[in-house]
Amino acid sequence: MTKPKLIVPQHIWDGKAAEKKKKEIEKVPAPTGWRMVLFPLKLKEKTKSGLYLTDDTIQQSQVATNVAKVLKMGPSCYKDKERYPEGPWCKEGDWVLITTYAGSRIRVEDGELRIVNDDEIIATVEDPRDILPKNIF
Repeated sequence: MTKPKLIVPQHIWDGKAAEKKKKEIEKVPAPTGWRMVLFPLKLKEKTKSGLYLTDDTIQQSQVATNVAKVLKMGPSCYKDKERYPEGPWCKEGDWVLITTYAGSRIRVEDGELRIVNDDEIIATVEDPRDILPKNIF
């Protein structure tokens, strides 16, 4: 017995070729309102001391991390002049600190993304390696 095939018109989906042509940033969902999409810091497979980390360990660390990179910002982020009289706290491409389990999590191929509100940013970080243990890089 064969499984039924899903038939999708060519103009809607032209197969895996179209998916490969997309840049990774184009696959990131566009946040609405005052929300922003963050990519939590992901550990490397091998530590500096030579230990290999399991996939589960890497995934768990990404869930629990509080360091993330801002990928996209919603159209209303930091637009409220009463709440943010000094202007935006961060911009796309910045490394930021958030609370450990902040935001909504979205599973993606390379880990997870977080969608947080603009007021959940605690601080900005120039280089995350400056504040994290040296043995994990």
